[in-house]
Amino acid sequence: MSEKPSDADFRCGTAALVGRPNVGKSTLLNAVLGWHLSIAGPKPQTTRHRILGVLTQAQGQILFLDTPGLHRGGARAINRQLNRTARQAMAEADVAVQVVEAGRWTAEDTQVWNALDANRPRLLAVSKVDAIKDKSALLPFLERIGAERAPDAVYLVSARRRDGLDDLVGGIISRLPTGAAVFAADELTDRSERFLAGEMVREQVMLRLGQELPYAATVEVTEFSEAEGRAMIHATIWVEREGQKAIVIGAGGAQLKVIGSAARRVMEKAFGRRVHLQLWVRVRENWSDDEAALKRFGYSE
Repeated sequence: MSEKPSDADFRCGTAALVGRPNVGKSTLLNAVLGWHLSIAGPKPQTTRHRILGVLTQAQGQILFLDTPGLHRGGARAINRQLNRTARQAMAEADVAVQVVEAGRWTAEDTQVWNALDANRPRLLAVSKVDAIKDKSALLPFLERIGAERAPDAVYLVSARRRDGLDDLVGGIISRLPTGAAVFAADELTDRSERFLAGEMVREQVMLRLGQELPYAATVEVTEFSEAEGRAMIHATIWVEREGQKAIVIGAGGAQLKVIGSAARRVMEKAFGRRVHLQLWVRVRENWSDDEAALKRFGYSE
């Protein structure tokens, strides 16, 4: 493992990526890191945990906190927990980066902005700018949010094209406190492969069955071991009703096989070795509104 960078002018600190649900925080983090760390999907609330991503450059080390989307409504226990997780990251971060969609500012965006600590740097990352062909059409939007919110800086970014990412990273590093790196230069996260494996399975469930059960599924890794150079992984996909179980399994087990094959390929690429993955599907009624279940599945961290 490489040494931790150290220099008198080196900067190191936390930057929370915050925003309303489904605005592209996880996609932006993955693009900045150049590695598929945080799962992303078309459905809101795909991110359910605070994910730490580490970016080390010559000038500094950013400890990115990818957070669940801060949202209104949703009386279930999991909704309350996701909002607590997002707010805690906002309170702890040295720099807050609110991700907003180019040309669109909603009431939920205002809710997020109002929750940020005005005594710490607040940056706006205006995402998906590649979808706007005429960039001059963004000027009124940028002028309005600049006047109404007065952020410390605004960055136009496209995760898909990697546009503006270097400027955003530089802007974050310049606002971090001076100090030695916390992680070695080649470390990308503090999360274990066991945790990441569960998230990779859940990502495939969300991508394939997001319309049928967008929030009803979670994944628990029950075994993670090594044998003959392979990762041996057993995981359970938990749903809330028997009908949902049938959807995940599919006719003759076809859907579960597709989910498992896709998740295994992602794991092998990320972990750099072969993976043997076995999946089961089980029912725990209303797990998303059960505090004990949330704790068991790692949502009350």
